[in-house]
Amino acid sequence: MRVVVMGAGGYVGSRLVPALLAAGHDVTATFTKAASAGRFWWAEQVAVLEVDVLDRPAVRAALTGADALYYLVHGLGGDDFATSDREGAYNAAHAAVRAGLGRIVYLGGLLPDVPDGDLSPHLRSRLEVEEVLTDSGIQTLALRAAMVVGSGSTSFEIMRQMSERLPIQVLPRWMDSLVEPVAVTDVVTALVGALAAPAVSRPFDLGSGERMPYAALLRLYADRAGLRRVQVSVPGLPTALVSRLAPALTRAPASTVQSLVESLHHDMVCGRQDFLVQLMPPGHALTPVAEALDRALAVPDASIPDAERDVIGPLSSDAAWTGSLSS
Repeated sequence: MRVVVMGAGGYVGSRLVPALLAAGHDVTATFTKAASAGRFWWAEQVAVLEVDVLDRPAVRAALTGADALYYLVHGLGGDDFATSDREGAYNAAHAAVRAGLGRIVYLGGLLPDVPDGDLSPHLRSRLEVEEVLTDSGIQTLALRAAMVVGSGSTSFEIMRQMSERLPIQVLPRWMDSLVEPVAVTDVVTALVGALAAPAVSRPFDLGSGERMPYAALLRLYADRAGLRRVQVSVPGLPTALVSRLAPALTRAPASTVQSLVESLHHDMVCGRQDFLVQLMPPGHALTPVAEALDRALAVPDASIPDAERDVIGPLSSDAAWTGSLSS
């Protein structure tokens, strides 16, 4: 199958491409700057294209002759990110229809069980992109994840940096909201499996099956990293204050940290876990969160991915807490 991966330079995209190659697919990988593909060992095994998703002719050209599209492009910051994300999604959907694609696979953010109007701006944008792609009429599988655990994931690196720099962690009460992390290896496996899933447009929640308060996740990280940290709960700590202070402790853009903070006001956990049957190989065992943390910790600080790499945020991607905690 000829597959186009838009956002191949991102945190998840760069891991998805070799998995698709191993599965025998013919891959076209798009980058905002083609020269950046050279940092990946698999670059010579794929067709590399320079594509800006806001350039409709370029998107059309990339999808000509393709069978399926992985859309892993998200804006992380700026006042107009939602407009850009919407336009990019429309261009991709329009081009996919013209090219006669059989399937679109999108990786977005896990949605809390709240009215759409209560979603954070970034989560609303992720949902809007999902709806634009689905409304194309092409079979669209929207995979939704909260925190993707792996070295280089924006959300993981923020957690790593804040844990290492803060011996005493002052936590607002709203950090007691539940989160369901998922290992990046399981996300990639699900994405590959999406090509062979039943031909029905629908979303899938991706998670490890382990739900925990974010504060508990920080404690688990400290334990696996061999750190001794003290947590102090502070009721009523304003979201705006946390959003201003946190970027000073990490190398993440302020807008990315703000998106993380906004998402922590709601439980970010999976609904149905039928992705295990529909997307994963038979007998696949999900990676425990502690093991995913150990694997990520085995890799030196990967810092915060740059804009080219972090196409899944915030934080999918690339995130990535994909559209919530993605990137």
